[in-house]
Amino acid sequence: QVVVLTNSPLEEQLWVGDFCHSQGIKLVVADTRGLFGQLFCDFGDDMVVTDPNGEQPLSAMVSMVTKGCPGEVTCLDEARHGFETGDFVTFTEVEGMEELNRCGPVEIRVLGPYTFSIGDTSSYGDYVRGGIVTQVKMPKHIHFKRLREALAEPQMMLTDFGKAERPSVLHWAWQGLHRFLRQHGHAPRPRHQGDAAEVVALTKEVAGGAELDEELVRELSFQATGDLAPVNAFIGGLAAQEVMKAVSGKFTPITQWLYFDALECLPEENRETLLTEEQCRPRNSRYDGQIAVFGAELQAKLGAQKYFVVGAGAIGCELLKNFAMVGLGCGPEGSVTVTDMDTIEKSNLNRQFLFRPWDVTKLKSERAAAAAREMNPALRVSSRTDRVGPDTERVYDDDFFEGLDGVANALDNVDARLYMDRRCVYYRKPLLESGTLGTKGNVQVVIPFLSESYSSSQDPPEKAIPICTLKNFPNAIEHTLQWARDEFEGLFKQPAENVNQYLMDPKFLERTLRLAGTQPLEVLEAVQRSLVSDRPRAWPDCVAWACRHWHRQYSNNIRQLLHNFPPGQKTNSGTLFWSGPKRCPHPLVFDPDN
Repeated sequence: QVVVLTNSPLEEQLWVGDFCHSQGIKLVVADTRGLFGQLFCDFGDDMVVTDPNGEQPLSAMVSMVTKGCPGEVTCLDEARHGFETGDFVTFTEVEGMEELNRCGPVEIRVLGPYTFSIGDTSSYGDYVRGGIVTQVKMPKHIHFKRLREALAEPQMMLTDFGKAERPSVLHWAWQGLHRFLRQHGHAPRPRHQGDAAEVVALTKEVAGGAELDEELVRELSFQATGDLAPVNAFIGGLAAQEVMKAVSGKFTPITQWLYFDALECLPEENRETLLTEEQCRPRNSRYDGQIAVFGAELQAKLGAQKYFVVGAGAIGCELLKNFAMVGLGCGPEGSVTVTDMDTIEKSNLNRQFLFRPWDVTKLKSERAAAAAREMNPALRVSSRTDRVGPDTERVYDDDFFEGLDGVANALDNVDARLYMDRRCVYYRKPLLESGTLGTKGNVQVVIPFLSESYSSSQDPPEKAIPICTLKNFPNAIEHTLQWARDEFEGLFKQPAENVNQYLMDPKFLERTLRLAGTQPLEVLEAVQRSLVSDRPRAWPDCVAWACRHWHRQYSNNIRQLLHNFPPGQKTNSGTLFWSGPKRCPHPLVFDPDN
C-alpha cells in the first residue's frame, strides 16, 4: 500500500516514484541533512480523505434562521459555533422551517462567530424556534502529482511563517545537492568553502533563474554530512504519520513537499570562527554526524552535561533515546538521572518503545535506563523510583539540584509540572517542558532570566455548568456527562464512604455534626438509608431499587417538570418557555425486554 524511501539518491526516488504512481501505490520520501529535513508525499491521482482533522463534529443550537438567498443562521451566543467556510452541516429539531430537517448536508459560509449562511431558504416555511446544527465530515478528494512533476511544479506546505521564503530555496538547493552527490560520489565536506560554492553553482543551474538565498544553500552544503538523532526523530515521526494517513484516509495529508530547518540551534554570533572546517572535520567517532554540524567543542560540552529526566513514559523514552544518541551525559563528568515510580503495563508497549513484552511489571525507570545504556554504553545514566514532590525534598535536595545543568519533564499531570517548574525557578535551572494529547503536542523551553516559566501562563478555568442546567435543562453532551458523573458519585461513592467512616471512625458523628447548615442532617439521613431503610436484603431488592430509581430519573421527574412547564407554555414576555437552550424533554417508557 505504501512505500517509504529514506536516504535515497534522486534517480532512485524518480524511478520508484514513477512506478508507484502508475501502480496506485502511495509514496513517502523522507531525508535529513544536519538541521535540515525534507518530506514528500504522493498518494495518487485521487486520494479520498474521509475525516480531514480527526476532531469530533461540532454542533451548536440555533436561535434564528432568515428566509432569503442566502438564508442566514444565527446560533445562541453562549459559545462560538466554531465552523469554517466550506464546512457541511445538517439540521435537526427545527420548528417552522422544517425543510431544513429533511435536507441533506449543506455547505456554509461563515459570516461571524455566531452566524453563517446556508444558501437559498426563500421557499421554506417561517422559522419558529429551536434547532441543532451539526457539522458533517464530507469526503475530500486530493490530487497528487508524481515526484517527477512535483519537482518542476512544487506544491509546498508552510510550517513556519517566519521562514516563508525558505521552502522554495531549499527545494532547489536539495536538487543541487543531489547533483553534487551524483557527480562526486560523496557529500560536500563539513564547512568546506569550495564544495559549498559548487553546490551553490549547481543549485543555480537547477533553479533556472529563480531568486536564491545563497547563504542558506551554503549552510545546507556545510551540513550535508550531518546526522542528528532529534531531527531524524522529527522527520521520521512526520513520515510515519503520513503513512497512517495514507492507509486510513483520516487526517489531511501533506501536499506535497515539506521542508524543515532548525538553524536557530547554530551560534548567533561568531559562527565563522566557532564552526571552522577543522572544528567540524570527522574524528572517526560515533558523533561525527553531530560534529559536522556543531563542532567538536560542543560535543565535549554535551558529554559533560548533568540532566534530570522526570518521568519514563512515552516522552521520557524519547528523551532518553535522544540523549543517548547525541551523547548527552556520556562524558567522564556527565550524568543523566531518570525517575519514575510506575511499573510497565502491557498497554504501554505501543508507544513507550524502550520497553519489551518481557519488561511488563518491571520498573519503568530501571528498564528505560538499561535500554538507553544499550544504545550507547558510554551513557552515564542512573535510575530512581522516588516521586518528585515536597515529600522527597530530602532525596532531591539542594546538592542534587545545584549539581544539575538542566531538567527535562516527561510528566502526565499539571501539579507535578508546576512543582518541578517552581524547583527549577528556585535553583535557576533550564527546564524542557513537553506534553502530548492524542495527535497534539507542545514543547516549552524555559531558560532562567530569558523566558517565562511554565507557571507564568495557565489555561483559563473551565466554565462551570449551573446546577439548574444540569438537573432540568441540559442541552449539550458536556451537560449529560457531568450529570452522569455527579449521579454516580452521589449514588455509589459518597454514601459508601460515609457509611464506612460511620462504622469505623468513632469521631465521624462528632465531625459530621460540626458541618455547616443542613449538611449534618443530609449526611446522617443518607447513612440511615444505606444501613436501614433502603438496605437491600437480597438480589430482588437490588432489582427493585434500580427499577424505582430508573422511573424516578427518566420518567417521573420529567413528567413533573412538564406538568410545571407544559410544552406550549409562554413566559411573561410572550416567548415560549421551551426555546433557546431549554430543550423540551420527553419521558421514557420502561421496556423490560430492552
